[in-house]
Amino acid sequence: MSVYGHLWGTDETRALFEDEGRTRIWLEILDALAAAQGELGLIPADAARAICERMREPVDLEAVAAETRRSGHSTLGLIRVLQAGLGKDAREWIYYGATVQDVTDTWTGLVMQRMLAIADRDLAALDAALGALAQRHRQTVMLGRTHGQPGLPITFGYKAAVWLAEVRRHRERIAQAAPRLAVGQLAGAVGTLSAWGEQGPELQRRVLGRLALAVPEIPWLSARDRVAGFATLLALITGTLAKMGNEIYNLQRAEIGELAEAPTPGVVGSITMPQKHNPERSEHLWTLARVVRSSADLALEGLVSEHERDGAAWKTEWELLPRACGAAAVALSLAVELVEGLEVDAERMRANLDELRGIVPDGELEPPTASAAALVDRALERYA
Repeated sequence: MSVYGHLWGTDETRALFEDEGRTRIWLEILDALAAAQGELGLIPADAARAICERMREPVDLEAVAAETRRSGHSTLGLIRVLQAGLGKDAREWIYYGATVQDVTDTWTGLVMQRMLAIADRDLAALDAALGALAQRHRQTVMLGRTHGQPGLPITFGYKAAVWLAEVRRHRERIAQAAPRLAVGQLAGAVGTLSAWGEQGPELQRRVLGRLALAVPEIPWLSARDRVAGFATLLALITGTLAKMGNEIYNLQRAEIGELAEAPTPGVVGSITMPQKHNPERSEHLWTLARVVRSSADLALEGLVSEHERDGAAWKTEWELLPRACGAAAVALSLAVELVEGLEVDAERMRANLDELRGIVPDGELEPPTASAAALVDRALERYA
């Protein structure tokens, strides 16, 4: 990962998904569980304090890995390593009544909450960059193209405003989705909280409250629509970024030459053709969007599950979530970098339009700059 990891994830997503970061979040969940159980008298108060202290100490991940392989269980290796650092009066109470899915689904809720925050932050930066681009070029004349062929004149500000509107709709989607997705899980064996008796609902409320997650209306052990919706939202967002990248990729072809990515010092486009300036950012946006879409397809498969728990459906999320979130985070960062540094050749845009006399009727060569500018202004004002 040290060589190519930057292409598929960021420091923020690695902190969510790599062994150290994921385990640290799981320990936060177990800390919250023990503290709440101690408050409610579900486990001895001394044991709760000892468990919480243990959750804040370093964990030997190599030992966890070895125990996980030995036991063949998803979290028993972690439990055994944690128990080894506890006295005999506390170790039996760790993880009391909870299941693997309680921990991993609550982690998933935290992942979705944090990833949405990352996405909204980067989309806000992209929003600002596109807004400035649209305003600056609201009357910059260029050829509009339909079906890959010359159409009628537009302005580049109009094109940028179309991208901007799509980005803003994604920000609306994030705001709408966040309350549905930032939800934890504490359900027990089959989802009825039976291990904790009448105190189950209060325990659930306290644990998830400590983690700043919402309490689900009912446990969602076999209801995976939240994860499918989250992955689909990432696919929508990265699809827009890929569309922008595709357009910029094509408009910077030498025979068109209307746009160009800002050069990055030290970056080599081609080792065999050093004169080339390859569209690395634009191109990689396509690749990343494909990765996210394939992950969304897999998440949608998880909607169909059996009975009250189905590992075949649920465990696919352990693979698809890191892949989708990593690719989406890189795409968002690249898109901001791309748009903020985008070079617009207004003279080439006008020249390309003028060269089409005889293809585009002479009466249509002058663009409707007033109407295009008005549309740009309307797009910019909507969210002012």
